Amino acid sequence: MDILKHCTLCPRECKVNRYEKVGVCSASSNVRVAHYCLHAWEEPIISGTNGSGAVFFSFCNLKCIFCQNYKISSLGYGKEITTTQLENIFLTLQKQGAHNINLVSPTHYVPQIVSSLQNIKGKTLFIPVVYNTNSYENISTIQSLHSLIDIYLADLKYFDSSLGERYSHCKNYFEVATKAIAEMFLQVGKFVIKDGLMMSGLIVRVLVLPGHVEDAKKIIAYLYETYHDDIWISIMNQYTPMKEFSLYPNLNRPLTEKEYQEVVDFAIDLGVQNAFIQEGDTAKESFIPEFNCNLF
Repeated sequence: MDILKHCTLCPRECKVNRYEKVGVCSASSNVRVAHYCLHAWEEPIISGTNGSGAVFFSFCNLKCIFCQNYKISSLGYGKEITTTQLENIFLTLQKQGAHNINLVSPTHYVPQIVSSLQNIKGKTLFIPVVYNTNSYENISTIQSLHSLIDIYLADLKYFDSSLGERYSHCKNYFEVATKAIAEMFLQVGKFVIKDGLMMSGLIVRVLVLPGHVEDAKKIIAYLYETYHDDIWISIMNQYTPMKEFSLYPNLNRPLTEKEYQEVVDFAIDLGVQNAFIQEGDTAKESFIPEFNCNLF
């Protein structure tokens, strides 16, 4: 996998030889997985009744300071596995009744994932594959997934570039992410739902951050003006404070009901038809998986 010798998989473009050292994401040339399970807490058309077959990859190329999966995204909790073992995880989840294979934070392992999927997709793996991403992606990396990914489950975290720099240490998040999402939509097109489950298509998640209601509104306006009702927009209220932030006190509290409702009302007034909203107490640590690296 030559690209790992001069890694430009994501917009960080560290260009390190991952067989010898690591870049911003901290991932080596070996796939590291923290946990896999039937996951019930995705959008209803992803989780269904049986659960989504989630595979949580260790490390992350974005490293948001408020990440609720900090244990694996920054600390790298997990176990290194081979591509054959990764294939076995996919097939095990399928056998357990997963509605799909859900690749969570997969960007830095795309070459290995492509290799695994090429070996089994349409041969022994017959359920849809979901690419669950922060959207800080190079278009070339997304293009390499063409025909292997059925559903893109993509974040659009910030409209204001200063927020991306502040919370995720990248100055160009919106520009990069929207181009990547456009490529995702080009691949999968308007969503297809069968028996209450998404078979193909694009869902874009908007996590409303405390104190940043206006930014969330701008994201939703952009998505609706660009894709209309050909995609689903998931408006999320589940921001969970994971540590104390002295520089950003707004991040030290959950989102208020008033803030969230303001964003939801904005989407309704805009005319958004295909949207998921969250109700109840989702901003709590019980929604964070108990990561377990005893994989085999």
